[in-house]
Amino acid sequence: QDGDPNALRGIYVEGRIAFPIFQQPYGNPGYVTSEDSVVTQFSMASEVGNLGLLAHNHLAGATFSQLQPGDTIILVYGDGRTQGFVVENLLQYKATDPLSPYSYFKDLATEETLSALDLFNKVYRGDYHLTLQTCIENEGNLSWGRLFIIARPISNKNANNL
Repeated sequence: QDGDPNALRGIYVEGRIAFPIFQQPYGNPGYVTSEDSVVTQFSMASEVGNLGLLAHNHLAGATFSQLQPGDTIILVYGDGRTQGFVVENLLQYKATDPLSPYSYFKDLATEETLSALDLFNKVYRGDYHLTLQTCIENEGNLSWGRLFIIARPISNKNANNL
């Protein structure tokens, strides 16, 4: 806690995740911290009215794949206020060009291919929600694909009682 009611400072999932949240440096939406056990808030998600948290899959993001639909995620703000979210969906995509942020992405469940912009719109736009994002490792390639965990807010009344 640092007293700032508007700044995300932590993420918690009982028994699995308890990490601080760092903000991206201004003007650097591709930045993801290389510190272990730290999550980065994605500024572009905030710009479209939602919350996005990023972490490398060999660091804090390794815990993202443990989440399942129905799990509760608690976010902690600088003033100690909490907000709860329930995991609704997990989406997995293979990147056609793993090292490019402008790659096309193939949905592993439906085989639908999306541009980077279409994928951004799918996972970060829409009704207020939280998206956790990390890479999927395959055959030694840490950036082979992307994992998105979509979580919907629990009402504020219930979140304060968690």
